[in-house]
Amino acid sequence: MDTPAPRPPSRSRRAAAWLYREALPLLLMLGLLVVARSSFANHYHVPSGSMQPTLELGDRVVVDMSAYGLRVPFTRRVLIERGTPQRGEIAVFASPADGTRLIKRVVAVGGDKVRLIDGRLAINGQPLAIPGKVDSEQFGPRVARLDLADGGGPDIISVTVPEGYVLVLGDHRGRSADGRYFGFVEADAIYGRAVAVYWRRGEGLSWKRL
Repeated sequence: MDTPAPRPPSRSRRAAAWLYREALPLLLMLGLLVVARSSFANHYHVPSGSMQPTLELGDRVVVDMSAYGLRVPFTRRVLIERGTPQRGEIAVFASPADGTRLIKRVVAVGGDKVRLIDGRLAINGQPLAIPGKVDSEQFGPRVARLDLADGGGPDIISVTVPEGYVLVLGDHRGRSADGRYFGFVEADAIYGRAVAVYWRRGEGLSWKRL
């Protein structure tokens, strides 16, 4: 007696097998990429000239999303502490005014007393201008080149940064909507630290450390 031929799997079984074999690994990979971008590294497209000459309009910047702590994806909950924003670092954060993602320089941290006159900073009574260098300021190991061609923007006569907050400014002091307009930024609300420019108009791929 002949053995009947096995029935071919139904369409639904074939679809389930394909999903398990092909689609599930792809979805897992995409999920891991999303988590990696939110927790480890990302990139930022510079939308304005507010950070000139350090960052130019259209620059593409690598951002270390874990610079200030490894976080639960899409939250502010820190799993592993890695430090806090420091003066001179370039940070990516959401504007306290409207949530727009911005990139600016951290110029002062909690407890700092700030004075800004004609676009030039003094922190805790010490001017940051570098003698002999035009329009440059020293933030510890970091040097910021300023653009004061449009003036210095609004002055800060004297203000003390609250603990747990930072003050951010643009290097193009006369054309930057920064902390002088929207106030201080919570330090633990900063997404990450800009590491380098990896693409610039007219130059293509590069690696300019920040």
